[in-house]
Amino acid sequence: MKAIVCRTHGLPHTLEIAELPLPQLQPDEVLIKVAYCGVNFPDTLIIQNKYQFKPTLPFAPGGEVAGIVTAVGENVVPIKVGDPVVGLCSWGGFAEYVAVKSTRVFRLPVETNLLTAAATFYNYATSYHALKDRANLKPDEKLLVLGAGSGVGLAAVELGKQLGATVIAAASADEKLERCKSKGADFGINYSMHDLKESVKEIAPGGVDVIYDPVGGTLAENAIRSIAWQGRYLVVGFAAGSIPNFAANIPLLKGGSIVGVFWSGFAEKEPVRNGANMQQLIQWHSEGKISQQIYKTYPLAEAPQALQDMMDRKIIGKAVVQLV
Repeated sequence: MKAIVCRTHGLPHTLEIAELPLPQLQPDEVLIKVAYCGVNFPDTLIIQNKYQFKPTLPFAPGGEVAGIVTAVGENVVPIKVGDPVVGLCSWGGFAEYVAVKSTRVFRLPVETNLLTAAATFYNYATSYHALKDRANLKPDEKLLVLGAGSGVGLAAVELGKQLGATVIAAASADEKLERCKSKGADFGINYSMHDLKESVKEIAPGGVDVIYDPVGGTLAENAIRSIAWQGRYLVVGFAAGSIPNFAANIPLLKGGSIVGVFWSGFAEKEPVRNGANMQQLIQWHSEGKISQQIYKTYPLAEAPQALQDMMDRKIIGKAVVQLV
């Protein structure tokens, strides 16, 4: 099968398109013929050996696929051959076929557009787990989303509105903020032009109840000063490249919490709860209540360029690699 292969750790330009053998299917796995694979920030880390998961070389990156089941392991129920599915596989998705553990494969309604499915569920699963399970976001609370123009950021904006919050989107460009408003953001802050803390203070004088942060760096250190009494700061990722250093007196004085969000660990350790979350997201997706903004589709051979575009922060919403 054709695949984008990482043979040595490095930047996207070191990847190559090559032939790999079909995956060996284990009893608890599902073999998926990939139609589309979403592009996510962890893909840029895993090829550099900077992510929590470290697959053995050589491997294909790509952690989120949509396609059709072509085979199932002997222990797999109720998924069957021919089912349209989304598979959240961590790696292996930039290939014509991928084997995925059945607890991370979810059947889709037959009418589901596989392109939008591949663009949606990784980011939305992360953001829904963050807002629902980790922050316990309540209706009418104020939610500040950093990096709101990214895939996970837009998902957090849309899900925040779905859960009844007042959403403040913070991003680095007006174009990104316009996209956030189309997803329901109540307010927008361009933090490349305006002071984040002062802007939040004007919108929410008492502070914000939940801060969703996939960015880290100095932006995080500014944002946490805007947290309200008993607020929750969600540590989602470090797209800025550096891990922030928080002043411990801030959560002390605000009675607040710094809460880690690691969706992959949650999916592995709590598959029943994760499955329920996924079914809710699939229902909302089928009802048209959530849908990711698709920036661009790339053919398989251009998957390295998709990763480079993500690293260069050119992508608003979600890039997708197409294999059909």
